[in-house]
Amino acid sequence: MAPPHRPPPRTLTVIGKSAVTPNMLRVTLGGSGLEGFPAGQQGGYVKLQLPQVEGKKAVRTYTIRNQRDGEIDLDFALHGDTATGHAGPATEWALGVEPGATIEVGGPGPAKPLPAGFGFYFVAGDLTALPAIAVNLAALPDNACGMAVIEVASPDDCQDLARPKGVDVVWLVTEQPGSRPDKLAEEARAAALPLEETYAWVACEFSAMQALRAYLRDECGLGPDRLYISSYWKSGLTEDAHKLAKRADAEAQAD
Repeated sequence: MAPPHRPPPRTLTVIGKSAVTPNMLRVTLGGSGLEGFPAGQQGGYVKLQLPQVEGKKAVRTYTIRNQRDGEIDLDFALHGDTATGHAGPATEWALGVEPGATIEVGGPGPAKPLPAGFGFYFVAGDLTALPAIAVNLAALPDNACGMAVIEVASPDDCQDLARPKGVDVVWLVTEQPGSRPDKLAEEARAAALPLEETYAWVACEFSAMQALRAYLRDECGLGPDRLYISSYWKSGLTEDAHKLAKRADAEAQAD
């Protein structure tokens, strides 16, 4: 049976942009192209069809950080220069775009909230995952307990995140993102997680993801029902090269 037809991308208008922190920029999209966009998509994702050289388009996926009537916010981590030697197409677009500009946007894709029913939630990620982490923590029930470990490039990148009182947030500062891939895993080890009741959610740089996977899955025994883990970028590689690295890693894990 053929998969359902994907709707064509929407043409959205840049309503505004503002600095959330020194290394995170928020772009607000809206306009007539957002008509009919389903409600309740905060934490879901859209696919930006970004202009690139020689007329080609680059597609990049971004979490919907906030949704209001007629508007959505997307947050961009601004550390591309430390990862690849230059900003990628999404960062370049976000930095250079002005209100009134338009962009084609696919989606929305579904949100993946933290599953209910666990006694403890361990969440780990870096600046690229902070929008998703923020939405997930805010959606937890008031009685939830857990710990979020978030790596940022500057103390000024720490944000006041809405969350239950029982969820602690630990900020780790690494001036050059991607230079300490063991840092998140070290914090997880030191936390002495209550593994029998823990659900873990991880999204970060590729090598950091591997280190956390080696600990949470291989050593602690968290299976796919209690562990979501993904890499959002790889230090030193472009997005296309990162995708190839992810594919090779997935194939190696399947062997």
